[in-house]
Amino acid sequence: MKNDQLQEHHFTETDLQAEWNLLLMQLKTTDPVVHSAIKSFKLLKVDEKKIEIQYPSSSAKSEFDKVSPEFFNHFRHKVNNHSIVFDFKHEPQNLRQEVLTTKKIFEKFTEINPLLKDLDDLMKFDLT
Repeated sequence: MKNDQLQEHHFTETDLQAEWNLLLMQLKTTDPVVHSAIKSFKLLKVDEKKIEIQYPSSSAKSEFDKVSPEFFNHFRHKVNNHSIVFDFKHEPQNLRQEVLTTKKIFEKFTEINPLLKDLDDLMKFDLT
């Protein structure tokens, strides 16, 4: 089949996110290394034929390359749209997930309410 004869049924952002989350859930048990590498990816529907995949690093993208053909094929069949193009975009700063420790959470609250700092000085909270 030529590209102009491929099926192009409508799909929503919700369809995309649901299938992405399903893949992540499956990888969590079957391949934790790949899951850990790609869980911070963002998939965005640009239009009916284009999906943008934002990734934080080339090493994470190389892990995704191991499962991407299967995911792309599954998604195209699921939404019955075989003309979808997946576009990769490197977004290093926006995708890093900050690990929130108890201490960091407390510091954010002290920015909102400075009296918490006085309370911490008085009570000597152990936030480690």
